[in-house]
Amino acid sequence: MGAFSLFFMQSESFLAHQRRMEHGRNASNCKTLFGIEKIPSDNHIRDLLDPAPPELLEPCFEHTLEQMRQHGGLQNFERLDGRLLIALDGSEYFCSEKRGCPRCLTRKRSNGKTENYHTLLAATLVAPGHNRVLPLMPEFITPQDGAEKQDCERNAAKRWLERNGGRMRKLRPVYLGDALFSSQPLCAAVLAQGGDFLFVCKEDSHKTLYEFVRGAEPQRHTANERRMGGRTRSYRYSWVENVPLRDGKDALHAHWIRVEVVDQTGKVTYRSAFVTSLTINPENVAEIVVCARARWKIENESFNVLKNHGYHLEHNFGHGKQHLAQQFVLLNLLAFAFHTVCDSVENLWQEARAVLGTRKDFFTDLHTITAYFLFPDWHALCSAMIHGNAPSP
Repeated sequence: MGAFSLFFMQSESFLAHQRRMEHGRNASNCKTLFGIEKIPSDNHIRDLLDPAPPELLEPCFEHTLEQMRQHGGLQNFERLDGRLLIALDGSEYFCSEKRGCPRCLTRKRSNGKTENYHTLLAATLVAPGHNRVLPLMPEFITPQDGAEKQDCERNAAKRWLERNGGRMRKLRPVYLGDALFSSQPLCAAVLAQGGDFLFVCKEDSHKTLYEFVRGAEPQRHTANERRMGGRTRSYRYSWVENVPLRDGKDALHAHWIRVEVVDQTGKVTYRSAFVTSLTINPENVAEIVVCARARWKIENESFNVLKNHGYHLEHNFGHGKQHLAQQFVLLNLLAFAFHTVCDSVENLWQEARAVLGTRKDFFTDLHTITAYFLFPDWHALCSAMIHGNAPSP
């Protein structure tokens, strides 16, 4: 909780966080807001967390998802007749030429120097139409026992599906990802766990599939959109059903779909193609494409926010010798997940966010008032942020 409170409050320094939250010998916001009886030192926190395996935090991620489900927060994420979209993507969060641990991957640069780095396979609940995302328990990309090759995103995605796919089945998930994920083994792994896939499909990596597409007559659908100023934009959809993902008799068959966005001058401003296990028809093709394009939200609303807007994901809070770097990144993701739950289902938190406007202003005020006032609970803190009144002595 000492480490989690740091990330929840979006603090960049353990020491500054501890000084801000302490209010005397017998009282502190750490105690009243986070249940911490005695604030531990940053070194003590690191010593305790380093040997703890990351899997211990997995139930906490399940808890945030359950809170969203119980209080109706998942309704804003439902698309395609009540289904949920889970975007998969990898992200690096640590890199150093000097520090390293057994969980580090390595790479040699052109200058001859070797870098140690950490990366993970993130799984994030996303949806088009709003900017909220909910991080799920990730899978770390680390050296695997007995493996000759270095670990990669695809292998991590397979492990994530094996570990979490069964629990996700009740969400009727549709998995999103870039062209790296649209391989037959990964698509088959998604289907085996009861989900559907909607992955980017590029011609240079799927030559057999595109040979089949070029020899087929696609189904087509066009939709026009009138924009501000009277301008129009056309969406041209084409799709071919039951195309092989690769060469061979054992090839898995899926559906290929392409979208082109054309402005009023006839210029194509966007073009992309996907492969999916979802059934496509003129009534749902537009929504399927919108959902496929929502995979960018794991970059824009997740990684970008975590790295550049207050969570300091790439900051080295401590590397340790075993699991410390992984523990810190999990607690950071967990804080982000708790914030999403609060943004979605906690009325007082929502009111405070609405009063203060931007995320930056909200957490700036949160830092300021917790440095000068002691609050008995979160209800009193949010009320003070809403009404601008100080808590009672």
